[in-house]
Amino acid sequence: MRAVLCKTLGNIANLSVGEAPSPVLGSNEVRIGVKAAGVNFPDILMVEGKYQVKPELPFIPGLEVAGVVLECAAGVTHVKPGDRVLAFARKAGGFAEEIVLPAAIVTPIPDVMDFVTAAAFPVAYGTAHFALEARGNLKKGETLVVLGAAGGVGIAAIETGKQLGARVIAAAGGADKLAIAREHGADEVIDYKAESLRDRIRELTDGHGADVVFDPVGGAAFDACVRAIGWEGRILVIGFASGDIPKVATNLILVKNFSVIGVVFGEQSYRFPNSSRERLGRLLADYAKGAYKPRVWKSYPIEQASTALAEMAARRVIGKMVLTV
Repeated sequence: MRAVLCKTLGNIANLSVGEAPSPVLGSNEVRIGVKAAGVNFPDILMVEGKYQVKPELPFIPGLEVAGVVLECAAGVTHVKPGDRVLAFARKAGGFAEEIVLPAAIVTPIPDVMDFVTAAAFPVAYGTAHFALEARGNLKKGETLVVLGAAGGVGIAAIETGKQLGARVIAAAGGADKLAIAREHGADEVIDYKAESLRDRIRELTDGHGADVVFDPVGGAAFDACVRAIGWEGRILVIGFASGDIPKVATNLILVKNFSVIGVVFGEQSYRFPNSSRERLGRLLADYAKGAYKPRVWKSYPIEQASTALAEMAARRVIGKMVLTV
């Protein structure tokens, strides 16, 4: 099969497209003919050798896929050959013509969803919903601040926050990104290139601070939100797109009684696959009703995987990018 190959850790420009053996189907597994694969920041970290999951070399990057079931192991009943599906591939392998995954994490997609949109869905919307509902316990009427609000997971957090009944303040860099956040339902916006994030959050909350912060950025933005979090607030740590892993003084946690909470939907999906599949199933049903509108910025053929990852590394992406097979 054709696949994007990482033969040495380091620069994403060293990725190549070549032939790889088709993966062997094991018990309780499903073989998917990949039609599209989502591009995510952890793909870059994995190629650079900086991600918590470290596949043996050579490996095929790609953490989320959409396609058609080609083959099922004996006993798999919730999907069958010919079904259109999506999946979150925690150990990578998605940038290829085929992938074999545990059946429990493979989820059927609705007829109204195309493969490119499906490939942009599980990481962003699964992470956002798991973070806000399960980890952040976001309640109706609370104020949610979303950082990196024009990225794929940021847009998903805005839409999910609105579905859960929150008031959403979206923060991003630049007027074009803030306009996108507004399109997806943000009630207020903050340009953290031109404004003080801390001061604007305080101003927009009448001094009370945010109830929940959704942070895939880290760095200085995290530090500002520590200063702008409200009493018993929750800061959800999603990732570090800024490249800077922040630290927080525990005395600040103490005096505001707030929580800093980690969110790793990929690991959660592998530890509790049935729960995660049920969550994605609910989100997909809501998508079919028009509740969610994933934004695909660009799609590239898998031969241009390095180009797509370079766009993401430069933080030029608005919404999601997808590779087509």
